[in-house]
Amino acid sequence: MSDEAEPPKAKKGGSVRKIALIAVGGLVLAVGGAFAGMYAAGVGIGGHKGPPEDPDRPRLILKDGGQQYAEVTDGARLDPRRYKASYYNIEQNFTSNMRDSDGFVQLGIGVSTFYDHRVLDALKDNEIPVRSAILMTLAAQDSFAITTPEGRKTLQKQLTDAINGVLKQKTGYGGIDNVYFTSFVIQ
Repeated sequence: MSDEAEPPKAKKGGSVRKIALIAVGGLVLAVGGAFAGMYAAGVGIGGHKGPPEDPDRPRLILKDGGQQYAEVTDGARLDPRRYKASYYNIEQNFTSNMRDSDGFVQLGIGVSTFYDHRVLDALKDNEIPVRSAILMTLAAQDSFAITTPEGRKTLQKQLTDAINGVLKQKTGYGGIDNVYFTSFVIQ
């Protein structure tokens, strides 16, 4: 016998283990990547993106005619290039005395929304409380302030907020985007 050491024998199971570890590692990376992609896209485990759809809540109307579910957000400006506005003219004019003055204001107004018919239907269904809120807002106006362009813009915002406040109270959502003056008389 010689004193030379025999070279160690190669283990036969080593290459199979390496292949199995690489396969399992790749599978873990693929599954982790899929979950990371879903998380980044805003899709939860259940597959829902965003808030769950409620068939009774308004949907945004896209310019291409499609609809998009979204929570109704008052005050948040939606991109008018992306959504289609619907307009509604409130038939009867509003006449009110103004705060600390013998004068009065008479307005004709129309409204717009980027949401579907549900918002305008809610406005029509709640016309009496909406009219009351508009008249109360008009009665709180200073006659000098609403003669300026800035004062009229402020009044438009106040009227929009008043209408949305009533709709939220009565239906749970607002959705009126803007108020427009169709006539405006101060005396």
